[in-house]
Amino acid sequence: MRLKTYEAKDLFDAYQLFRETVQKVNSHDYSPAQITAWLGPDTPAVQAKWQATLLDHQTYTAWQDDELVGFADMTSTGYLDRLYVSADHQGEGIGRELVTALEQAIPVSQYETAASITARPFFMAQGYQVIKQNTVVRDSVAMANFSMVKKANK
Repeated sequence: MRLKTYEAKDLFDAYQLFRETVQKVNSHDYSPAQITAWLGPDTPAVQAKWQATLLDHQTYTAWQDDELVGFADMTSTGYLDRLYVSADHQGEGIGRELVTALEQAIPVSQYETAASITARPFFMAQGYQVIKQNTVVRDSVAMANFSMVKKANK
């Protein structure tokens, strides 16, 4: 597995990996209606917004041969926005490597994320702590996530 800096040409693969991962992995913790709301519409406008933020943030992609197996992005203030690892490659350390690379690239005193029910145990294992449980509403569908923080190792 190798990490690379995100490039505009990676959008299709990253966006598809996100959709497949949510459908296959997060469906264990969220209802079909919640998964549909989470995925949202698949439109050129949504993909353009993804492209803009992925290019604006520090974003890394993880590859095995020519297959995208994960990606993650973080703002310059230390907010980890997205972390997705292929359903076929869960538990292989890909998420840990992506998060470590982002934390090394963005030297701030504290990192933050909003973790899904599914991702919460992963983030706790990386040293993040739950600050509060949230109820997010998308398309009139409520779902839980967790505000989490990690103090940087200095």
